[in-house]
Amino acid sequence: MASTPQQQQQTRAALKAADAAEQRERLKRALPATVELLQSRQADRIDDSDIDAYVSLNWLEWHGGGLRLTITGRNVCAQSASTALA
Repeated sequence: MASTPQQQQQTRAALKAADAAEQRERLKRALPATVELLQSRQADRIDDSDIDAYVSLNWLEWHGGGLRLTITGRNVCAQSASTALA
C-alpha cells in the first residue's frame, strides 16, 4: 500500500521535529561545558554550528564582540544541574 503525499509530508515533518529535539537535548547536555570554555576564554574550541544553535535558542548572545550566557541559558544550566543531582 503506497503512502499518500500528505503522509510522506507528515513523516518528513515528524523526522525533522525528532532531529531538532535530539539536537536540542545534545546542546542542553553540552551547555555546562560550553560555559566553562567561555569562562576560561576558550570560545574558539566551541563549534561554530553549536554557537549558531545556542544563539538561535537564546541560550547564548553576542555582546561586545564576545559570547555570554543569557538568562534563559542560565536557567537551562540550572535545570541540568538539578537533574544531574536527582
